[in-house]
Amino acid sequence: MLGICMMAFTACGDDDTTEMDDGSTGSDKVDISVLASKFYNTNAVTFTFDDTWVTITSSDLPDHKSMYYSIDNQLYEAYEEPNNPDFKKNPGEIGAQSYVFKIPRYPTEAANKESTPMGPMGVSINSVVFFNQEAAPGDDILEELNTFDQYEGHPAGDAYHYHIEPVWLTETQGSDAFMGLLLDGFPVYGPVENGQTLTNDDLDDYHGHTSATAEFPDGIYHYHITADLPWINGDGFYGEAGTLTQ
Repeated sequence: MLGICMMAFTACGDDDTTEMDDGSTGSDKVDISVLASKFYNTNAVTFTFDDTWVTITSSDLPDHKSMYYSIDNQLYEAYEEPNNPDFKKNPGEIGAQSYVFKIPRYPTEAANKESTPMGPMGVSINSVVFFNQEAAPGDDILEELNTFDQYEGHPAGDAYHYHIEPVWLTETQGSDAFMGLLLDGFPVYGPVENGQTLTNDDLDDYHGHTSATAEFPDGIYHYHITADLPWINGDGFYGEAGTLTQ
């Protein structure tokens, strides 16, 4: 096995053709290790990889301000009206997590698609995790929208997360930029592609499609964030999902 690389663009070693479990080679597949440097909030997220897996560790601490940080944190900022006149604060407060995502380096379509889990289904480039479009049992996700802070995130307990467009990232990186990865290894992009704001009708049941992106000019399956439900992911993972431990 090749050595682990930290924040690298290419695999270690002289030969980047790696035999996969299905008999194909790494060079036949899209290699998501090229996304390493996109994960920029290095105090909160690390990206390493070997022949088969990408491992992302995240403390899930946003680099933007939030009224869910403790009041003595330098990133605390009060929620100011009139962002949402129906805003109501969750009882939670942002706290550090210990997430470890083990994601396929060469993602492939799943023969049997799996539903995304409650809780983290992926991780963004600033360490904040993505949750799916479901609310906790007994809650209404559309009501939960009123608990989102000024950058459209909120905590469950002390675990901060995004269900919808992470506006801090689309504002700072661009609405067409790479936003993060889901557990199946396929990337998540913002709501714009080739100058067009996408809608759900432009995407498949899993909320993605295959086309060229800035990082993958030869094309890759990828998810897009849209303004309407289900926002980030549709009927489940398009690819074979990796694992999450915490």
